[in-house]
Amino acid sequence: MIKIRLARHGSKKKPFYQIVVSDIRSARNGKFIERVGYFNPFAKENETTISLSIKRVQYWLHNGAKQSKRFLKLFKQFTKK
Repeated sequence: MIKIRLARHGSKKKPFYQIVVSDIRSARNGKFIERVGYFNPFAKENETTISLSIKRVQYWLHNGAKQSKRFLKLFKQFTKK
């Protein structure tokens, strides 16, 4: 099964997340199929917090990818703007 989820990167106590499409059997920060965006919870005022390729996300959702709970919240927040 394919899932759209967050992969944690960055340093200790300052995370940076890549939004990736991956197989559920792979590790959280392991092999992924495609990177569709990123999420930076500690972005400054002039930096973007969420960057996302809507077309690629819709493509993967149309082809049966499931969403993680955290990604679903971020996706709703991003599309609300």
